Amino acid sequence: MKNWFVICACALLFSACASPSVSNKPLPPSATETEYTIGVGDQVSVQVWKSPELSLSVPVRPDGKISVPLIGDVIAAGETTRKLSATLSQGFSEYVRNAQVTVIVLNPSSGEYLRRVRVTGAVTSPISLPHQQGITVLDLVLEAGGPTEFANGNKSKLFRKVGDKMEVYPIFLNDILQKGRLETNYFLAPSDVVTVPERSF
Repeated sequence: MKNWFVICACALLFSACASPSVSNKPLPPSATETEYTIGVGDQVSVQVWKSPELSLSVPVRPDGKISVPLIGDVIAAGETTRKLSATLSQGFSEYVRNAQVTVIVLNPSSGEYLRRVRVTGAVTSPISLPHQQGITVLDLVLEAGGPTEFANGNKSKLFRKVGDKMEVYPIFLNDILQKGRLETNYFLAPSDVVTVPERSF
């Protein structure tokens, strides 16, 4: 009986060691939406509470500024809507009591390419798509027509900018497609790039 328990324990230990696992591999940060930064060409709406005559909708000029009644030119490019709202509220406070300003980006044209996701390499049709909340690696690869017959799926990579660095994360694409193992079927973030290499012969 004692030998039986030893044999079982060894078998379990061997099984754990032999089974591939990605749990100890680095995972990308959560693909949360970051706060949008206003850019040149964006159409912004400035709403001043209880002062509709001061509200307006204007494009951000090539110099990065917008013209606002009473205040004049204000730098908008490079600011978030929250930061610009605070700047305008402070500027209007000299003329409007308890000035409350809301800024909304109506047409974020400057961020179109910054908010795309891309897949390159050994896929049927490498593509660039507008990012949508909830899109995954698998969604992107399927949109590209799937990997080619020469693809080395389990050597795929996800490239993501995190702060000032470009981080690289492993994608086991064959395991996702053929075995239903979804550990590396990451949710994508704007500007993510997925690469699928070819096999070396």
